[in-house]
Amino acid sequence: MTRAPSPLAVERQAYRRSRARRSTAVALVSTVVFAVAVGVGLVTTPGWPRVQATFLDPVTAWESLPAVLGGLWLNVRVLVVAEIGILVVGLAVALLRTLRGPVFFPVRALAIGYVDLFRGVPLLIALYLVGFGLPALRLQGIPTDVAVLGTIALVLVYSAYVSEVFRAGIESVHPSQRAAARSLGLTHRQSMRLVILPQAVRRVLPPLLNDFVALQKDVGLISVLGAVDAIRAAQIASARTFNFTPYVVAGLLFVLLAIPTGRIADAVAARAARREGA
Repeated sequence: MTRAPSPLAVERQAYRRSRARRSTAVALVSTVVFAVAVGVGLVTTPGWPRVQATFLDPVTAWESLPAVLGGLWLNVRVLVVAEIGILVVGLAVALLRTLRGPVFFPVRALAIGYVDLFRGVPLLIALYLVGFGLPALRLQGIPTDVAVLGTIALVLVYSAYVSEVFRAGIESVHPSQRAAARSLGLTHRQSMRLVILPQAVRRVLPPLLNDFVALQKDVGLISVLGAVDAIRAAQIASARTFNFTPYVVAGLLFVLLAIPTGRIADAVAARAARREGA
């Protein structure tokens, strides 16, 4: 049988609800006032008519939308394939860096060299080197599709960052977890797969999601190799109409693509914080 809340508890709950409603109302009013102030200040500038015609032309935006959406579909496909490849390669490099014993020193050195190299090389340069360098070798079996080559460059660069995120998660697990697993008769591989990695992945999930939010933007750089993605489609439309509105359309589509992942990353981070607080 549940007990009815006391009058004091009811009063406290009512007070909290009133404070929450008041905070929401204040936040809404302040946001509207700020948006109106920014909008009025923007439209009253001397160059606003020219900016509106050059960057915010609705007719040009509508005409360029199908081509930009078609290019965005290529970006989405590259993003999905690159994310899978980055997770696999990044985790493999992180595991190689955590191998112990002098016999594994060459493997650790190779993994460290890979991370240092691709964390230092700018992504744009990596795209040029992979996109134009690999086909120049003229070796049989090397892909020539610019979208595939761009995906390879993205995987190489981002895997170096993600491997360090995985390694930080693995090293954050207390050594007693590994010792307990080994005392139960688990091998090193079983301990890593069943005990260490599940905890490590759960801890580094928020930064991993943030890396993938950044990847969603950087997939647009494959346009430098000639791939007709959203940015290249916007460039073609802009060159045809002498108007920059297609770029704004492409930018808004990338923003809409990144917002859900950003909110998921925030939710995962908040959940992890609540778990640790508990």
